[in-house]
Amino acid sequence: MGLQVLLVLAIVALVAGQLLGQPILLGFVETGSMEDTLSPGDGFVAIPSALAGEPEPGDVVVFDAQELEGGGLTTHRVVGETEHGYETRGDANPFDDQDGAEPYVQDGQIVATALQVNGEVVRIPRLGVAATAISDAFEGVQRWLATTLGTGALLGSSGLAYVLLGLSVIAYAVETIRERRSRSHESRFGSESEPIDPRVLCGIFAAIVVIAAVAAMAAPAGTESFDVVSASFDSDRPLVIESGTTEELTYAVPNGGLVPVVSYVVPASDGVAVDGSPAHVDGRDEVNVTVELTAPEETGYYPMYTTEYRYLHVLPAPTIEALFSIHPWLPYAAILGLLGGGTYALGRLLIGTDSARERRQRARRRRVGSDTRRS
Repeated sequence: MGLQVLLVLAIVALVAGQLLGQPILLGFVETGSMEDTLSPGDGFVAIPSALAGEPEPGDVVVFDAQELEGGGLTTHRVVGETEHGYETRGDANPFDDQDGAEPYVQDGQIVATALQVNGEVVRIPRLGVAATAISDAFEGVQRWLATTLGTGALLGSSGLAYVLLGLSVIAYAVETIRERRSRSHESRFGSESEPIDPRVLCGIFAAIVVIAAVAAMAAPAGTESFDVVSASFDSDRPLVIESGTTEELTYAVPNGGLVPVVSYVVPASDGVAVDGSPAHVDGRDEVNVTVELTAPEETGYYPMYTTEYRYLHVLPAPTIEALFSIHPWLPYAAILGLLGGGTYALGRLLIGTDSARERRQRARRRRVGSDTRRS
C-alpha cells in the first residue's frame, strides 16, 4: 500500500508540474536532446532553484528558454559560466544553445536542478509517459467541466486548483458516507469487507489539497522577463531605454481566486528594482507594483527578470514576512503544512480514527472475553 501511495503521489506531482508549467519535485524530458543521460519520457528528481542554489558547470537544470523550441521550459546541462550568464547544451547536441539564437541563461530563468548522485542524474525510466497520458485526460476533464458548467475559470493551470479542491470535497463526502454505512453494516451483520485504511485515505486527500494549494500559488507566480534594449537615444518604447537611465513599468498582480494572497515581486537580475512589494491582494482583485529597469552604460540587448513569490493569506502577514526574510520557501512549507495537516486531521475526524479491521479485531477480542467468562 505504501509503494502504491508513493507512486500515485509521484504521478500527481508530475501531472501537476506539467499543467502548471514548472516541475514540482519531479520532472521529465520530452525530446532526445539529453540522450544518453535522459531519454524521451524519462523522469528525474527536480530540486527547486531556491533550494539548489546557483548552478555550476556540469549541473543539469530546468530553465525558461526564450528561443529553444519556441520558448518554454528546457532541460539542458550547464557547460560554462560567463559574465553574461550561463552557457547550456543538450548532451546529445553538438553545439551550445548560445551558438544559436538562445541568449545566455540568467539565474532568474532557472526553476530547478536535476538531482545527481556521483555525478550521474538520478533517472526514473519512462515515468513521464504515464504523466503525459494522465495530463491529457485531466485536461479533457477540465474542458468538459468548463463546457458543462459554462465557465472558463476551470480551464488552464489556474483552474487546476478549483478542480482538485472540488474532487477532494466530493471524495471526502463519498468516502465518509461509505465508511459510516460500513460501520452500520458491521454492527448489524458483521462484515469481512475491507475499506481503505482511513490513515491512507486521509493522507491522499491531504496530498490533493496540498497539490491544489501549490497550483493556486505557483501557477500565477514565477519569473517575468523584460527584453531591455540599452540605446544611445531616448525612445517612447518602454523597453528601449537610454543608456544609464531608468524606466518605470507597472507590474500587475491579479488574484483570480477567492482566497487573499500576499505577493512578493523581487529582482532576479542586475538592473532591476521593485517598489510596492509585498502586495496584499484580496480575492477577485488586482494590485499594481512598480518595476524599475536601469539600462547599462554599454548599448545592446539585456534581458532582465523579476520573480514573483505568491502565498495564500492563511497565515498572518507578519508571520509570512518573517519566514520570507529567512528564505522564500519557508512560507510555502508553513502554508502547505497547515493546509495538509488540517485536511488530514479533519479527515480523521470525519471518517474515523481506526480501520474496519481494527474494529473487527476489538469486537473479536470482546467476544472471546465474553465466551471465556461464560465458560
